Amino acid sequence: MTEERYALAIGRIREMAEEQTVEDARFRDYFRRMADFVMMTDELRTALSDGSYEAMEIEELKEWNRRLYADILPGKYETSYANPAFAVRELSEEYGGLLSFLYAELRGIIVYAFEKKTAYMDILMELLIEVYNQFEEGIPEVRHIKGILYWYASDYCDVFVADRIREQIRPEESFAADIIRDSDLSDLKYLYRFGEYVSENELRSAQYLNSLPNETVQKMADVYTEGYRRGFVNTGKDLTKKSVVNIRYVLGFERVVRKSMENFAKMGLSTVIYRASVTALTKRQHIRIGYCGGNPNPQYDYDHRNDQALFLDKQFVERKLEVIQTTYERYKAEAEQFAGPACIEVFGEKPFSPEVKKEAVRLTGKQEELSLQFDSRQSQITNAYIRGDERSYTIIAYPVPEIGQDYEEIFEEIIKINTLDAKVYERVQQTLIDALDEGECVRILGTGANRTDLTVKLCKLSDPDKETIFENCVADVNIPVGEVFTSPVLEGTNGVLHVSRVYLNELQFKDLEIEFANGMISDYRCGNFERELENKEYIRDNILHKQPTLPLGEFAIGTNTTAYAAAKRYGIEDKLPILIAEKMGPHFAVGDTCYSWSEDVKVYNPNGKEIVARDNSVSALRKEDVSKAYFHCHTDITIPYEELKSITVATAAGKEITLLENGRFVLPGTEVLNEPLKKMGESCMMD
Repeated sequence: MTEERYALAIGRIREMAEEQTVEDARFRDYFRRMADFVMMTDELRTALSDGSYEAMEIEELKEWNRRLYADILPGKYETSYANPAFAVRELSEEYGGLLSFLYAELRGIIVYAFEKKTAYMDILMELLIEVYNQFEEGIPEVRHIKGILYWYASDYCDVFVADRIREQIRPEESFAADIIRDSDLSDLKYLYRFGEYVSENELRSAQYLNSLPNETVQKMADVYTEGYRRGFVNTGKDLTKKSVVNIRYVLGFERVVRKSMENFAKMGLSTVIYRASVTALTKRQHIRIGYCGGNPNPQYDYDHRNDQALFLDKQFVERKLEVIQTTYERYKAEAEQFAGPACIEVFGEKPFSPEVKKEAVRLTGKQEELSLQFDSRQSQITNAYIRGDERSYTIIAYPVPEIGQDYEEIFEEIIKINTLDAKVYERVQQTLIDALDEGECVRILGTGANRTDLTVKLCKLSDPDKETIFENCVADVNIPVGEVFTSPVLEGTNGVLHVSRVYLNELQFKDLEIEFANGMISDYRCGNFERELENKEYIRDNILHKQPTLPLGEFAIGTNTTAYAAAKRYGIEDKLPILIAEKMGPHFAVGDTCYSWSEDVKVYNPNGKEIVARDNSVSALRKEDVSKAYFHCHTDITIPYEELKSITVATAAGKEITLLENGRFVLPGTEVLNEPLKKMGESCMMD
C-alpha cells in the first residue's frame, strides 16, 4: 500500500513539472521547482534502493550532497523559495510565507529517503499535490491553503510526534548507530550514508580523527563516558537501573562515538542515536537536538524557527500533548530505562548573528502563551515517564577545522584541557568554597567598559560542618573540569550583568546587558541591531524564550585558567562553546537551576558535605503548582577574566573576602590557578 501511494504521488508530481494548469506564472514557477526537487529525491531513492549510491566514488557522493542542499546554501538561498523574504517578494505577502513553509517542510524528504521512510515521503508529496490542486483552479483563498497546512500538522501529529518519541528511547530504531557500528570508518564515504549535509568541517574532522592513534581516541571516549558514569555516582542515582543512553553529536566524530558505544555497552547501556528533527511538528525553534551534519545555512534555520505559528492553536496543542501522553504510556517500560543524553558538541564555526526578517512567520502573543503552556505540560509528561531524579547527562566539546589554521594544535590542546587532573582542581576549588560558605552574598564587579555590578545572595547554612552552598564541579556531567556553582537566593540578588560579546544557543550577542531585581530579570538590552526594539525581541526570543522574565538559576565561578590561556593564545575566545567558556570566569545562568526536577535528591561534595542550595523560591513552587516552577531553559552567560575587576564575599560579620581581583585569583591557596595566566603574559611579552 505504501509503495502504491508513492508511485501514484511521484507520477502526479512528474506531471506537475510539465503542466500549464496553474495560470499565474509566479506560482507555476514555484510548483515546477518543488516538483524538480521531489523528482531529484526520487532519483536518490532509486540509487539508494538499487545499490548504485553505495557503489559511487566519494567525489560523486559529494556532488549528490551538494545537489541536495544547494538551494539553501548561502548565495543560492537568496533566490530560493525556502527563503521567506524571496518567497514573499515573488509570491506575495499572503502566500509567500505559507509556500516557503511548505518547501521547508518538504525538504525533510531528503533524510526520509535515506532512512527508507517511504510513508513519510508519501505524506509530504501528497501535501504538495493537495496545495497544487488548489492553484489549478485559479488563485485560491488564503484560508484554504492555511486549512490544508493546519490539517496536515494535526492529522499527522500522531505519526511524526509518536515516532520521534520512540526514536529517542528505543535503540533498535537507531538508523545512525547501525552506520557507525558497521561502516569502515577509514573510508570517508560512510559520511554520505546519513543524509545530512557534509561540509569541509565534517570531512576534515573525520580525516583528522583517523590520523590519531587508537590510544588517543580511546582516551577521548573514556573521559566522556566516565564523566557520564560519575554524574550518576556524584548525584546518588543508580545507573544500574537504566539500560539506554542517547549519544548526540555532529558528523565527523564517529571513531570516538564507536569507542563510546563500546564503553557504554560495558556499563550495560545500549545506545540510541536519533537525528535532529527536520519537521516543524517536532522541532524546537532553530536549535538542533540530536545528531546532525554541518549546518548548510544557519539563517535558513533561523528564518523558519517559528513555522509552527501556521498551525499552533489550543486544539493542536491538546492534540500533540495527547499523542505524547499516549506514546509514553505505550512505551513506558522503555522510557523508564532511559538514562539521559551524552553530548559531544563542536565549536569553531564563524559566530552567527542573524538577520531578522519581517517576512518570516511569527507567533502571535496568544500563540506564545500556548507555546509556553505546551512546554510546561510536555516537560511534566516527560518527567513522569523519564524521571529527572533518576536521569543524568554529560557534555564534552571539540573544535572543527573552521576554527583556523591551528586546528590540529587547538584540538590537541582541547584534549589536554578535557583531561586535566581533577584532583588538583578539587583541592583548589574547595578552598574557594570554604570562603564562599562564610558569605551572606557575593559582589561581582566589571572593569573598564564592562558595566557589571551584581550582588548575589547566598543560601544560609544551618550546619556548616555538614552543609555547603557550592558544588565542587570536578568534570563529571560538564567536561572540562573547573567551576564551583550554586543556586542563588533570589530575594536580595540585584544589579547588572554585562558582557561585551557572547555566543549563546548557537547565536552571537553583542554588548549584552541584563538587569536583575530580587533575582528576576527586570530589563535587558544588546547591540546586535540598530533598532532597540529588535535587540529586545532578539533577547526575549533566544534567552528568555518568550517568557516575560526568568530567575537567576545559577551563579558560578569558573577556575579553568588553562582553557582561558589557550583561548587567548589562539585567539578563539569568541568561538568557544559555553561549555568551556563558562569555566573561564564567573558565569550566571538564567532559567532553571542546575538541579531542576531533582531538587529533592541529596547531593554531596567530595568532602562529604551536603550541597543544600539546590532550590530557589521559584523552583520551590513545584510543591504547589509545577507549571510555575520550571521554564525549560538554562542559559549560561560568562564574564571573561579580562573584563573582571573583582569578586568579593561579604560575611554576616561585615568582613569582606576577595576571591579575584583584576582578573587574578588572590585568595590564599588558589594562586596556582594564576600560573597559566602568568605564562600567557610572559608569552605575550616575548612576542
